[in-house]
Amino acid sequence: MKRLFATAAFLCMVLFLSACAKSEYKALPINEEVDICVICNMQVKDDAYAVQLTTKEGKNFKFDDLGCMNEWKQKNSVDSIGAQFVRDYNTKDWIKFEEASYVFHPSFKTPMAYGIYSFKSKGDAEAFIGSQKKGKLMTAADLSTHTWERSSNTMHMDMDGAHKMQDSSTKKPEAGNADKGMHGK
Repeated sequence: MKRLFATAAFLCMVLFLSACAKSEYKALPINEEVDICVICNMQVKDDAYAVQLTTKEGKNFKFDDLGCMNEWKQKNSVDSIGAQFVRDYNTKDWIKFEEASYVFHPSFKTPMAYGIYSFKSKGDAEAFIGSQKKGKLMTAADLSTHTWERSSNTMHMDMDGAHKMQDSSTKKPEAGNADKGMHGK
């Protein structure tokens, strides 16, 4: 009887510890009043371009553009990432980065001019490409080999601090800042 009780207690302990060790990561809401992109220091808007990641230690980082999250991953250990989330372009619902489908075209306007939109399904992404008559369908795995070049568009802020895109052909670049954008690339 003691042996059965000890075995049952041991199994309960193992189940409890394994449940504690298995973290459930969830996307956090965007608070436009305080959330700042950790790469470009721009306000993170509660829009279709917001992305975030959570480290295994539970630290959350928010970004205003998928390209900024990519830059963070290049500068930090990807082994420390517990979860990554992107927004569906159509609904703004959070999606796990690995499960989303992506559409890239250099003319697509995003806060930091990386030109990538995320979709909850491949069908939604394909429908978007069909409606726009342009775009390249990509997966999360494809993004790992993407060139991450910024488009010829440049980003500027309006009076309310909102992201705006402007075609570089209509704006003369400031001396020494031609097409470098926020990240100096």
